[in-house]
Amino acid sequence: MIQPTNALRLKVGGGRLGVIDPAAIAKAEAALKSLAGNFSQWLNDEIVKLDAARLQVHAQGITIESMENLYLRAHDLKGLGTTYGYQLITRIAGSLCRMIDDKEKRSTTPMELVDAHIDAIKAAVRDDIKSDEHPVGRVLVEELERRVKAMA
Repeated sequence: MIQPTNALRLKVGGGRLGVIDPAAIAKAEAALKSLAGNFSQWLNDEIVKLDAARLQVHAQGITIESMENLYLRAHDLKGLGTTYGYQLITRIAGSLCRMIDDKEKRSTTPMELVDAHIDAIKAAVRDDIKSDEHPVGRVLVEELERRVKAMA
């Protein structure tokens, strides 16, 4: 029996199980740091997409397509917020995703609460509130999460 080589293991750990090459980590961190200057613009681009999706829902009403687009934009921000240095955005977008995750319940989504989530994301960036360690950020995200939980 021929065992194929594990190329990934060789790349990240030199073949030693559970050991990651410090040089590979340093290289990855340097690459991420070199991109950090673009994070602000990329984050703003994602927020513009989310806001456009919200406006689409307001203009067209709650449809399968408009709500799916809104969900996908929120999901993108949920995944990218922390990468861009805004853990609070990840948490707020996660709350929005939980609220509209169930496709069967999207038709009864209270748009005022959707608006509150998106406005909170925009305010976090505007006021440079990056985490829930900030007192305003904490109160804001906890209230949004409480309201989403109350809907369940």
